Amino acid sequence: MPRTPFVAANWKMHTTREEAERLARDIAAGVAGVDDVDVVVCPPSCYLIPVGAALADGHCALGAQDVSDVVGTGAHTGDISGAMVRDCGGQFAIVGHSERRATRGEDDACVASKFEAAQAAGLVPILCVGETLEERDSGNTEAVLERQLGAVVARVGVAAFANAVVAYEPVWAIGTGRSASPEQAQAAHARLRATLAASDAKIADSVRILYGGSVKADNAAELFAQPDVDGGLIGGASLKAEQFSAIVKAAGAH
Repeated sequence: MPRTPFVAANWKMHTTREEAERLARDIAAGVAGVDDVDVVVCPPSCYLIPVGAALADGHCALGAQDVSDVVGTGAHTGDISGAMVRDCGGQFAIVGHSERRATRGEDDACVASKFEAAQAAGLVPILCVGETLEERDSGNTEAVLERQLGAVVARVGVAAFANAVVAYEPVWAIGTGRSASPEQAQAAHARLRATLAASDAKIADSVRILYGGSVKADNAAELFAQPDVDGGLIGGASLKAEQFSAIVKAAGAH
């Protein structure tokens, strides 16, 4: 069953408000007419509303880079709930990014809770999974991916992935300039799809699995040509509208 390509921009902790608005307008203009790719822009949360306004005339959706694992309201200083993201116009939320796993101590249980909370608020979670260089070199890539994905399946059930996106991000390739080879990306994506298929083959076949890790305009086409790579979660290259637009167009070509 054909899967619509999906490309998401993760701006991380970059841009001023003025820069964010300008970048959003430039991206919207750059991908105008690319109707066969779902495009999401995830700015810093304080810029959700102005970036959403800047994207309003295009077909790009808005997402958050993180979301609280708490449903509802309460004394959770610094947290941003899924409902708040929705209230700002967000439709998606990244959960489990490796930077938050590594520097904020988010373990598999926390990520599964965030996934569940995002869906409870009506958001589509973009679940990030991926191994470190040490885990890859020790031959544990598949075990790590199965553990990270399995924790979410155990929490919410495989049916929840009918309304979710998965992103494979080898930690050793994020922001390093070193990308996984197309063959390495395909092998990891195929393992993730097989892990879901063990519970529900139909959902496994339909879920979009993105690759994230030093994707650029000059390597995007080769990565996206792999049968289980359905697009990308783009970091640094998404801060340059021309390069991000080229990546989106490369996804559309496959």
